[in-house]
Amino acid sequence: MPAGEFRPRPMRLSILTAALQELTPRARREADPDLAIEEWLAFAAEIGAPNIELSAALHPTEGDIPAAAMLDPVANTLDLRRPFDAARAARVQRAMRATQVGLSDLGYFDNMLAADAAARRRKHALMLKVFDAAVLLGTDAVTGFVGRNFDLSMDGNLVMFEEVFVPLLKAAKARGLTYRVEQCPMPGWTVGDSWHNNIAYAPGPWIALHRICERHGVGDQFRIHYDPSHAILMGQDTRSVFQYLKDAGYSFLIGGFHVKGQVIDARGVSAWGYGGQTVQRGDWHGNEPSRDPAEQLNAWKKQTVFAAHELPGSARHDPLAYLQNRSVDWLDHQLAARELLAIEPDRTYLVVEHEYPPARIQDRERLKPILAASLEFTRAIDAAAAAMYSLQHEVLAAQGIAPQGFGREAYRS
Repeated sequence: MPAGEFRPRPMRLSILTAALQELTPRARREADPDLAIEEWLAFAAEIGAPNIELSAALHPTEGDIPAAAMLDPVANTLDLRRPFDAARAARVQRAMRATQVGLSDLGYFDNMLAADAAARRRKHALMLKVFDAAVLLGTDAVTGFVGRNFDLSMDGNLVMFEEVFVPLLKAAKARGLTYRVEQCPMPGWTVGDSWHNNIAYAPGPWIALHRICERHGVGDQFRIHYDPSHAILMGQDTRSVFQYLKDAGYSFLIGGFHVKGQVIDARGVSAWGYGGQTVQRGDWHGNEPSRDPAEQLNAWKKQTVFAAHELPGSARHDPLAYLQNRSVDWLDHQLAARELLAIEPDRTYLVVEHEYPPARIQDRERLKPILAASLEFTRAIDAAAAAMYSLQHEVLAAQGIAPQGFGREAYRS
């Protein structure tokens, strides 16, 4: 483009289908699993989502963690108990054309380093099916976790990653796919007292893992699907995270975004600190962990006593919270991504993820205006960031005019 031309480049909006796990009732989808995808595509069109992140998961009858023990139940909108063949893919693609809703990526969020070998084989087998479905549906990315073997040290998990996860990346490479890792630390994934239960939780571990990948020729397959809610949970701010990656020469690692916030409760931090509730959670009885899934859910008090997820736009505008890293400053998030990361904004997906507890409504009509509003908020914030970036870094820069003020700075406290 001509030097100094104003050309804002908005990112591509999407939404994770786990935002409404049971859009299609089980009684209907069990007999016709792809109906769930068709109806989600139609729902996405109604709420103004131009793309979906299609959620896959082990069927509720096959998972190793009961739904009652999950803070955020997963959705198997993409049901892969039956082979996902060309005929099924063609049906989904017809629905995509009819609704004019695209596919950003596929998501399967599970523990790929599970200690139990049989459980790990089930999870890896499903991941390979997800890879194959991604190829048939024409997307180039799958998003998920790395996970952790809770029986090993963190260094021991690096060794295990090299042994059992790298082969998954080689399978992704053979299919022309990228695997994007979400960085949630998953503190309540186990009733144990470990906090980092997904080893790919921050830039330091990302870089260590990527170096392992490079040794095996799959560095280009390992990318991060950055979610700022998890940075807030760990006391980080997005601009500093991105600046660290740039300083370390890894600004290319982030390949996509989950758009979900976190609102820190100052009272909870005062009571327990950022490690969350450590005693009397209700997930143990004496020296024995509870076997009741509903009581195992209390393990998530390591997180929920001091924080709650935000659906973008649902939290009050609070500049002080932004400055204290107690909520996501969405405008600066979108500016920092453009200023510090090696991304092409108009080829990068912003995937709205809904985990705000009071609004996790399994009612299509009640949830529809909530998601529509959040999507519009995300679209508007990103449009503002795209305009600011183009004005400051292209238009004014081409004319030798400096932008005003200083803005948020990395590494400041």
